[in-house]
Amino acid sequence: MLPEYSWLAWGLIILSTYLTGISKGGFAGGFGTLSVPLMALAIDPIAAAGLLLPLLLVMDVLAVKAWWGHQDMAEVKRLIPGMAIGVVVATLVAGSLDEDHVRLLLGVISLLFVAYMIVKPAASKPIASFWAWPAGIATGITSFIAHAGAPPMNLYLVPRRLPKTTFIATTTLVFAAVNTMKLPPYLWLGEINLTSIWASLALVPVAWFGIRSGLWLQHRVNERLFYRLVILAMAVVGVQLIIKALA
Repeated sequence: MLPEYSWLAWGLIILSTYLTGISKGGFAGGFGTLSVPLMALAIDPIAAAGLLLPLLLVMDVLAVKAWWGHQDMAEVKRLIPGMAIGVVVATLVAGSLDEDHVRLLLGVISLLFVAYMIVKPAASKPIASFWAWPAGIATGITSFIAHAGAPPMNLYLVPRRLPKTTFIATTTLVFAAVNTMKLPPYLWLGEINLTSIWASLALVPVAWFGIRSGLWLQHRVNERLFYRLVILAMAVVGVQLIIKALA
């Protein structure tokens, strides 16, 4: 039985799923961060996160398969322990957050992501591997709350100066790992249930089409223009979520 959402809600859910697929396909990586905040404009943000996680796991399988063999396994191994700690911390505090608290957090995360994308520093020199731990912890927490682990992950990996293909493959595998870690606590907290699973299954074709689009778009569309459009959307959504949470 599918959730009884409005047409607007379903439109936002489908758009969010497609955008996440494009990001998973390697085009405009990190902009899947927009998905849960966008959904949260129309539905419970906790339900949005639960609906999206099974789709993320499906997309992870497809994306990892597409990019397998190009990842830097040493970087993946450095990040996993910190991410596991972050997921545990987020699990312990998740039960104390109501719908408006989550919307407020999503709004703040959205605006921080916009600020990061606007002023992100150039990697003037490589960053030490020690920073994998704090970056992993921050990624685990923000990914658990809103599937928004890209900014802290990028703050660590971008200065590591990986080749583009290696960077995409490494982030793909890292997020597949953290999403797998999130599945048991999401089930335990009830964020994934039979209703959300049916909705997730119905959206699998959208997710698949998004990934294929991301792979196709890489060398055919101006990625900088796409970045600017999504940054603008993220700013608008972030402000709307904060207003809605505080109203």
